[in-house]
Amino acid sequence: METYSVDIQELNAKIEKESEFIEMIRLEMQKVIVGQKHLVESLLIGLLADGHILLEGVPGLAKTLAIKTLASTINAGFNRIQFTPDLLPADLIGTMIYSQKQENFMVKKGPVFSNFILADEINRSPAKVQSALLEAMQERQVTLGEETFKLPNPFMVLATQNPIEQEGTYPLPEAQVDRFMLKTIIGYPSKEEESLIIRENIGSSFPQATQVVNIEKILNARKSVRDIHISDKIENYILDIVFATRNPEKYGLSEIKNLINYGASPRASINLALAAKALAFIRHRGYVFPEDVKIICLDVLRHRIGLSYEADAENITQDDIINKILNKIEVP
Repeated sequence: METYSVDIQELNAKIEKESEFIEMIRLEMQKVIVGQKHLVESLLIGLLADGHILLEGVPGLAKTLAIKTLASTINAGFNRIQFTPDLLPADLIGTMIYSQKQENFMVKKGPVFSNFILADEINRSPAKVQSALLEAMQERQVTLGEETFKLPNPFMVLATQNPIEQEGTYPLPEAQVDRFMLKTIIGYPSKEEESLIIRENIGSSFPQATQVVNIEKILNARKSVRDIHISDKIENYILDIVFATRNPEKYGLSEIKNLINYGASPRASINLALAAKALAFIRHRGYVFPEDVKIICLDVLRHRIGLSYEADAENITQDDIINKILNKIEVP
Protein backbone atom coordinates (compact mmCIF):
# COMPACT_ATOMS: atom_id res chain seq x y z
CA MET A 1 0.00 0.00 0.00
CA GLU A 2 1.36 3.44 -0.92
CA THR A 3 1.76 6.02 1.79
CA TYR A 4 0.47 9.41 0.73
CA SER A 5 2.14 12.57 1.96
CA VAL A 6 -1.04 14.36 0.87
CA ASP A 7 -4.56 13.68 2.01
CA ILE A 8 -6.22 12.55 -1.22
CA GLN A 9 -9.75 13.36 -0.04
CA GLU A 10 -8.73 16.84 1.03
CA LEU A 11 -6.88 17.42 -2.26
CA ASN A 12 -9.84 16.07 -4.23
CA ALA A 13 -12.27 18.46 -2.51
CA LYS A 14 -9.88 21.39 -3.13
CA ILE A 15 -9.47 20.56 -6.84
CA GLU A 16 -13.20 19.98 -7.27
CA LYS A 17 -13.89 23.48 -5.98
CA GLU A 18 -11.02 25.15 -7.87
CA SER A 19 -11.88 23.52 -11.20
CA GLU A 20 -15.51 24.69 -11.24
CA PHE A 21 -14.66 27.49 -13.69
CA ILE A 22 -13.74 24.89 -16.37
CA GLU A 23 -17.45 24.21 -16.93
CA MET A 24 -18.06 27.95 -17.34
CA ILE A 25 -15.38 28.13 -20.05
CA ARG A 26 -16.77 25.00 -21.73
CA LEU A 27 -20.33 26.42 -21.78
CA GLU A 28 -19.14 29.71 -23.28
CA MET A 29 -17.13 27.88 -25.95
CA GLN A 30 -20.10 25.62 -26.77
CA LYS A 31 -22.09 28.73 -27.64
CA VAL A 32 -19.69 29.38 -30.52
CA ILE A 33 -18.00 26.06 -31.30
CA VAL A 34 -20.24 23.20 -32.36
CA GLY A 35 -18.87 19.76 -31.42
CA GLN A 36 -15.04 19.55 -31.59
CA LYS A 37 -14.90 18.30 -27.97
CA HIS A 38 -11.38 16.94 -28.48
CA LEU A 39 -10.10 20.29 -29.79
CA VAL A 40 -11.66 22.20 -26.86
CA GLU A 41 -10.23 19.71 -24.34
CA SER A 42 -6.76 19.96 -25.96
CA LEU A 43 -6.89 23.76 -25.69
CA LEU A 44 -7.80 23.54 -22.01
CA ILE A 45 -4.98 21.03 -21.35
CA GLY A 46 -2.48 23.34 -23.08
CA LEU A 47 -3.77 26.32 -21.10
CA LEU A 48 -3.62 24.56 -17.71
CA ALA A 49 -0.33 22.73 -18.29
CA ASP A 50 1.38 25.77 -19.87
CA GLY A 51 2.07 23.97 -23.14
CA HIS A 52 1.86 24.79 -26.85
CA ILE A 53 -0.25 22.90 -29.35
CA LEU A 54 0.26 21.84 -32.96
CA LEU A 55 -3.08 21.42 -34.73
CA GLU A 56 -3.47 19.42 -37.89
CA GLY A 57 -6.63 19.43 -39.95
CA VAL A 58 -8.07 20.57 -43.24
CA PRO A 59 -9.14 24.24 -43.53
CA GLY A 60 -12.50 25.34 -42.14
CA LEU A 61 -12.64 23.21 -38.98
CA ALA A 62 -12.88 26.19 -36.58
CA LYS A 63 -9.23 26.15 -35.44
CA THR A 64 -8.95 29.96 -35.46
CA LEU A 65 -12.44 30.39 -34.02
CA ALA A 66 -11.70 27.99 -31.13
CA ILE A 67 -8.56 29.77 -29.91
CA LYS A 68 -10.18 33.21 -30.41
CA THR A 69 -13.20 32.08 -28.36
CA LEU A 70 -10.97 30.72 -25.58
CA ALA A 71 -9.14 34.08 -25.44
CA SER A 72 -12.55 35.86 -25.16
CA THR A 73 -13.60 33.73 -22.16
CA ILE A 74 -10.46 34.84 -20.28
CA ASN A 75 -10.30 38.37 -21.71
CA ALA A 76 -6.75 37.71 -22.87
CA GLY A 77 -4.83 39.07 -25.84
CA PHE A 78 -5.09 37.19 -29.14
CA ASN A 79 -3.09 37.58 -32.35
CA ARG A 80 -3.30 35.56 -35.54
CA ILE A 81 -0.18 35.41 -37.69
CA GLN A 82 -0.49 34.02 -41.20
CA PHE A 83 2.77 32.31 -42.07
CA THR A 84 3.86 32.84 -45.69
CA PRO A 85 7.10 32.09 -47.59
CA ASP A 86 8.08 35.79 -47.56
CA LEU A 87 7.54 36.31 -43.81
CA LEU A 88 10.58 37.61 -41.90
CA PRO A 89 11.47 37.04 -38.22
CA ALA A 90 10.98 40.81 -37.65
CA ASP A 91 7.35 40.48 -38.83
CA LEU A 92 6.85 38.12 -35.93
CA ILE A 93 8.94 39.30 -33.00
CA GLY A 94 9.36 42.98 -33.90
CA THR A 95 12.34 45.15 -34.74
CA MET A 96 14.27 48.33 -33.89
CA ILE A 97 13.11 51.42 -35.80
CA TYR A 98 14.87 54.76 -36.00
CA SER A 99 12.89 57.71 -34.66
CA GLN A 100 13.96 60.97 -36.30
CA LYS A 101 12.08 62.92 -33.67
CA GLN A 102 14.00 61.37 -30.76
CA GLU A 103 17.14 60.69 -32.83
CA ASN A 104 17.55 57.15 -31.57
CA PHE A 105 16.36 53.61 -32.16
CA MET A 106 13.08 52.53 -30.64
CA VAL A 107 11.66 49.08 -30.10
CA LYS A 108 8.62 48.13 -32.16
CA LYS A 109 7.21 44.91 -30.71
CA GLY A 110 5.76 42.32 -33.06
CA PRO A 111 2.47 40.39 -32.89
CA VAL A 112 4.10 37.61 -30.82
CA PHE A 113 3.62 39.85 -27.76
CA SER A 114 0.18 38.55 -26.84
CA ASN A 115 -1.32 35.82 -24.61
CA PHE A 116 -2.63 33.59 -27.40
CA ILE A 117 -0.87 33.30 -30.73
CA LEU A 118 -2.36 31.47 -33.66
CA ALA A 119 0.50 30.61 -36.03
CA ASP A 120 -1.54 29.75 -39.09
CA GLU A 121 0.10 27.27 -41.48
CA ILE A 122 3.44 27.36 -39.69
CA ASN A 123 5.00 25.07 -42.30
CA ARG A 124 4.50 27.72 -45.01
CA SER A 125 7.42 29.86 -43.79
CA PRO A 126 11.18 29.23 -43.91
CA ALA A 127 13.27 27.87 -41.02
CA LYS A 128 14.40 31.35 -39.85
CA VAL A 129 10.85 32.41 -39.02
CA GLN A 130 9.92 29.05 -37.51
CA SER A 131 12.97 29.15 -35.23
CA ALA A 132 12.17 32.74 -34.13
CA LEU A 133 8.72 31.57 -32.99
CA LEU A 134 10.04 28.38 -31.41
CA GLU A 135 12.66 30.36 -29.45
CA ALA A 136 9.90 32.60 -28.12
CA MET A 137 7.91 29.48 -27.17
CA GLN A 138 10.83 27.90 -25.34
CA GLU A 139 12.41 30.90 -23.64
CA ARG A 140 9.20 32.94 -23.15
CA GLN A 141 11.21 35.99 -24.14
CA VAL A 142 12.35 37.89 -27.21
CA THR A 143 15.62 39.76 -27.79
CA LEU A 144 15.46 42.95 -29.85
CA GLY A 145 18.74 44.81 -30.29
CA GLU A 146 20.51 44.53 -26.95
CA GLU A 147 17.36 44.29 -24.86
CA THR A 148 15.43 41.20 -23.82
CA PHE A 149 11.68 41.44 -23.36
CA LYS A 150 9.56 38.96 -21.42
CA LEU A 151 6.46 37.67 -23.17
CA PRO A 152 3.10 38.03 -21.37
CA ASN A 153 1.88 35.31 -19.03
CA PRO A 154 0.00 33.14 -19.99
CA PHE A 155 1.68 32.74 -23.38
CA MET A 156 0.36 29.96 -25.57
CA VAL A 157 1.07 29.16 -29.21
CA LEU A 158 -1.32 27.24 -31.39
CA ALA A 159 0.34 26.37 -34.66
CA THR A 160 -1.70 24.89 -37.48
CA GLN A 161 -0.60 22.87 -40.45
CA ASN A 162 -2.65 21.69 -43.38
CA PRO A 163 -2.03 17.97 -44.05
CA ILE A 164 -3.18 18.17 -47.69
CA GLU A 165 -0.82 20.62 -49.39
CA GLN A 166 2.83 19.76 -49.17
CA GLU A 167 3.97 21.87 -52.13
CA GLY A 168 5.84 25.02 -51.14
CA THR A 169 5.99 24.05 -47.47
CA TYR A 170 8.93 23.80 -45.08
CA PRO A 171 8.33 20.86 -42.74
CA LEU A 172 9.18 21.56 -39.11
CA PRO A 173 12.41 19.84 -38.00
CA GLU A 174 11.91 17.02 -35.46
CA ALA A 175 13.76 18.91 -32.70
CA GLN A 176 11.40 21.86 -33.11
CA VAL A 177 8.21 19.80 -33.30
CA ASP A 178 9.23 18.27 -29.95
CA ARG A 179 8.61 21.65 -28.29
CA PHE A 180 4.88 21.31 -28.79
CA MET A 181 3.21 19.64 -25.85
CA LEU A 182 0.43 18.18 -27.99
CA LYS A 183 -0.17 17.44 -31.64
CA THR A 184 -3.92 17.30 -32.06
CA ILE A 185 -5.57 15.95 -35.19
CA ILE A 186 -8.94 17.52 -35.93
CA GLY A 187 -11.60 15.63 -37.85
CA TYR A 188 -14.80 16.62 -39.62
CA PRO A 189 -17.99 17.30 -37.64
CA SER A 190 -20.91 14.84 -37.69
CA LYS A 191 -23.96 15.46 -39.92
CA GLU A 192 -26.01 16.76 -36.95
CA GLU A 193 -23.18 19.08 -35.87
CA GLU A 194 -22.69 20.41 -39.39
CA SER A 195 -26.42 21.10 -39.69
CA LEU A 196 -26.16 23.22 -36.52
CA ILE A 197 -23.03 24.98 -37.88
CA ILE A 198 -24.94 25.96 -41.04
CA ARG A 199 -27.86 27.34 -39.00
CA GLU A 200 -25.51 29.38 -36.76
CA ASN A 201 -23.63 30.82 -39.71
CA ILE A 202 -26.61 31.84 -41.84
CA GLY A 203 -28.61 33.28 -38.94
CA SER A 204 -29.04 36.99 -38.35
CA SER A 205 -26.46 37.09 -35.54
CA PHE A 206 -23.51 34.85 -34.74
CA PRO A 207 -23.16 33.83 -31.05
CA GLN A 208 -20.38 35.50 -29.08
CA ALA A 209 -18.44 34.24 -26.05
CA THR A 210 -18.12 36.50 -23.02
CA GLN A 211 -15.48 36.65 -20.29
CA VAL A 212 -16.14 34.19 -17.45
CA VAL A 213 -12.72 34.04 -15.72
CA ASN A 214 -9.68 36.27 -15.42
CA ILE A 215 -6.02 35.58 -16.14
CA GLU A 216 -5.19 35.41 -12.43
CA LYS A 217 -7.58 32.48 -12.00
CA ILE A 218 -5.84 30.60 -14.83
CA LEU A 219 -2.40 31.21 -13.30
CA ASN A 220 -3.64 29.94 -9.91
CA ALA A 221 -5.20 26.90 -11.58
CA ARG A 222 -1.81 26.08 -13.12
CA LYS A 223 -0.32 25.87 -9.63
CA SER A 224 -3.16 23.57 -8.55
CA VAL A 225 -2.55 21.31 -11.56
CA ARG A 226 1.01 20.78 -10.34
CA ASP A 227 -0.37 19.69 -6.94
CA ILE A 228 -2.52 16.91 -8.43
CA HIS A 229 -1.40 13.52 -7.15
CA ILE A 230 0.22 11.04 -9.52
CA SER A 231 1.05 7.67 -7.97
CA ASP A 232 4.34 5.79 -8.43
CA LYS A 233 2.50 3.09 -10.37
CA ILE A 234 1.16 5.60 -12.88
CA GLU A 235 4.57 7.27 -13.10
CA ASN A 236 6.07 3.88 -13.99
CA TYR A 237 3.26 3.30 -16.50
CA ILE A 238 4.22 6.58 -18.25
CA LEU A 239 7.89 5.55 -18.27
CA ASP A 240 7.07 2.13 -19.70
CA ILE A 241 5.07 3.69 -22.56
CA VAL A 242 7.86 6.15 -23.44
CA PHE A 243 10.65 3.57 -23.09
CA ALA A 244 8.69 1.13 -25.29
CA THR A 245 9.05 3.68 -28.14
CA ARG A 246 12.84 3.54 -27.70
CA ASN A 247 13.42 -0.18 -26.98
CA PRO A 248 10.26 -2.00 -28.11
CA GLU A 249 11.97 -5.42 -27.98
CA LYS A 250 12.34 -5.11 -24.17
CA TYR A 251 8.55 -4.92 -23.91
CA GLY A 252 7.80 -7.88 -26.18
CA LEU A 253 7.20 -5.61 -29.18
CA SER A 254 10.00 -6.80 -31.50
CA GLU A 255 7.64 -6.52 -34.51
CA ILE A 256 7.67 -2.71 -34.31
CA LYS A 257 11.43 -2.30 -33.75
CA ASN A 258 12.17 -1.85 -37.48
CA LEU A 259 9.32 0.62 -37.90
CA ILE A 260 10.83 3.18 -35.51
CA ASN A 261 13.85 5.35 -36.34
CA TYR A 262 13.91 7.07 -32.97
CA GLY A 263 11.69 7.03 -29.91
CA ALA A 264 10.12 9.75 -27.79
CA SER A 265 12.35 12.20 -25.88
CA PRO A 266 12.34 12.87 -22.09
CA ARG A 267 10.07 15.84 -22.93
CA ALA A 268 7.45 13.23 -23.80
CA SER A 269 7.53 11.75 -20.28
CA ILE A 270 7.27 15.20 -18.68
CA ASN A 271 4.43 16.27 -20.97
CA LEU A 272 2.57 12.97 -20.57
CA ALA A 273 2.57 13.41 -16.77
CA LEU A 274 1.67 17.12 -16.96
CA ALA A 275 -1.10 16.66 -19.52
CA ALA A 276 -2.55 13.78 -17.46
CA LYS A 277 -2.60 16.07 -14.41
CA ALA A 278 -4.32 18.81 -16.44
CA LEU A 279 -6.91 16.31 -17.69
CA ALA A 280 -7.59 15.17 -14.10
CA PHE A 281 -8.13 18.86 -13.19
CA ILE A 282 -10.57 19.29 -16.11
CA ARG A 283 -12.44 16.21 -14.84
CA HIS A 284 -12.50 17.77 -11.31
CA ARG A 285 -10.22 15.16 -9.69
CA GLY A 286 -7.23 15.56 -7.37
CA TYR A 287 -5.46 12.44 -8.66
CA VAL A 288 -4.51 10.90 -12.02
CA PHE A 289 -6.13 7.72 -13.38
CA PRO A 290 -4.30 5.42 -15.84
CA GLU A 291 -7.20 6.26 -18.18
CA ASP A 292 -6.06 9.93 -18.23
CA VAL A 293 -2.65 8.83 -19.53
CA LYS A 294 -4.26 6.65 -22.21
CA ILE A 295 -6.59 9.43 -23.39
CA ILE A 296 -3.82 11.98 -24.00
CA CYS A 297 -1.14 9.51 -25.07
CA LEU A 298 -1.69 9.87 -28.84
CA ASP A 299 -1.60 13.68 -28.75
CA VAL A 300 1.57 13.76 -26.64
CA LEU A 301 3.52 11.09 -28.52
CA ARG A 302 2.47 11.14 -32.19
CA HIS A 303 4.91 13.93 -33.17
CA ARG A 304 7.78 12.51 -31.11
CA ILE A 305 8.27 9.15 -32.84
CA GLY A 306 10.34 8.96 -36.02
CA LEU A 307 9.13 6.39 -38.54
CA SER A 308 11.45 4.30 -40.69
CA TYR A 309 11.14 3.87 -44.49
CA GLU A 310 9.73 0.43 -43.75
CA ALA A 311 6.82 1.97 -41.78
CA ASP A 312 6.19 4.44 -44.63
CA ALA A 313 6.19 1.64 -47.19
CA GLU A 314 3.66 -0.31 -45.14
CA ASN A 315 1.51 2.81 -44.49
CA ILE A 316 2.00 2.45 -40.74
CA THR A 317 1.46 5.66 -38.76
CA GLN A 318 2.71 6.84 -35.35
CA ASP A 319 -0.83 6.32 -34.04
CA ASP A 320 -0.69 2.63 -35.05
CA ILE A 321 2.58 2.20 -33.14
CA ILE A 322 1.29 4.02 -30.02
CA ASN A 323 -1.89 1.92 -30.01
CA LYS A 324 0.21 -1.27 -30.22
CA ILE A 325 2.28 -0.10 -27.24
CA LEU A 326 -0.84 0.82 -25.22
CA ASN A 327 -2.39 -2.58 -25.93
CA LYS A 328 0.78 -4.38 -24.82
CA ILE A 329 1.80 -2.48 -21.68
CA GLU A 330 0.01 -3.52 -18.52
CA VAL A 331 -2.26 -0.87 -17.06
CA PRO A 332 -1.65 -0.36 -13.32
